[in-house]
Amino acid sequence: MSRETAIKTAFYNKHLLLHAKLVEFAGYLMPIYYEGIVPEHRAVRNSVGMFDISHMGEFYVKGPRAFEFLQKMTTNDVSKIEMWQAQYSCMITDKGGIIDDILVYRLPDKFMLVVNASNIDKDYNWLKSHLPHDGVELFNATREVSLLAIQGPKAQDVLSRMTNLDLDNIEYYWSHVIDVAGERMLVSRTGYTGEDGFELYMKNNIAEKLWDATLEAGEKENIVPIGLGARDTLRLEMKYMLYGNDMTEENNPYEAGLGWIVKLEKGDFVGREALIEIKTSGIKKRCVCFELLDRGFPRQGHKVFRDNREVGEVTSGTFSPMLNKGIGLAYVPKEWSKSGNEYDVIIRNTPIPAVLVKPPFWEKGSIKSRK
Repeated sequence: MSRETAIKTAFYNKHLLLHAKLVEFAGYLMPIYYEGIVPEHRAVRNSVGMFDISHMGEFYVKGPRAFEFLQKMTTNDVSKIEMWQAQYSCMITDKGGIIDDILVYRLPDKFMLVVNASNIDKDYNWLKSHLPHDGVELFNATREVSLLAIQGPKAQDVLSRMTNLDLDNIEYYWSHVIDVAGERMLVSRTGYTGEDGFELYMKNNIAEKLWDATLEAGEKENIVPIGLGARDTLRLEMKYMLYGNDMTEENNPYEAGLGWIVKLEKGDFVGREALIEIKTSGIKKRCVCFELLDRGFPRQGHKVFRDNREVGEVTSGTFSPMLNKGIGLAYVPKEWSKSGNEYDVIIRNTPIPAVLVKPPFWEKGSIKSRK
């Protein structure tokens, strides 16, 4: 899809007014940055920022067999989700490869799935192909929902000025329908930055109103709009995986470090037998975190060497604005995947020494106080 045919979110005119750098991403015209990736990154870490993430997909699943259907289609245990709670999960192929990592919300009248922008059509078709003949309704609500995220240690201060609800009542990975700036909407507390924050799910026709209200409410904290560039560096500092980079259908959850969202004991689900076999035979590679020991900027696709032999490649990489060093993720042989193991990352034909470290890279995120 070209820039000319890309979908514009309901916040598009706001991005234009702020002279955002807009590019096509996953079929949407999205802001990569406004002022710059580094200042936007630091604004979220130190205070608060706001993100247009309307490119994310939302599916509604309802009906008397909706729970049964989602138990079959996801790896985590849907029975553990309480009303208004969210659960991190994934969908996998019959062979155990990751189709997408998702959020599953349990709402009073339905379940809501939040999926990655690049996988909306693929995920919808996958779910649709497994629908039973009756008892389950599946609806793609993506184009009807605008999504604004407020992230940072001051996020609650900002949102509290826009609602009468005591936001301490919304715990980490929970949600509720509340009034924000006089408009009714679903508000959740998850995020993908390592900082405290909220996601506001709203109708398209009130998006611009909420954008302006959020900027006004956050004036004291110097809230700024944040583009996808800083969203990427923020998530990488936390070792939050990005589908298409750090996991694909070529990777299973155990290799990706997502074994904790696989609940084999819950009973049958798509791909379960494959995962049992993989777990029994053992994985051969693992996704790890590395830091460069010399100055450099690791990027996706850079080769990883050990003892003068290529053993993997970088799946995500950046120069960390908070740590002031190059960091990244890579799949390496399991036997050399423990922290402290050293490698060379080839950057511009030059081997740069790197060491494996325990995640996350950034350990001071405000979200720790919510867990």
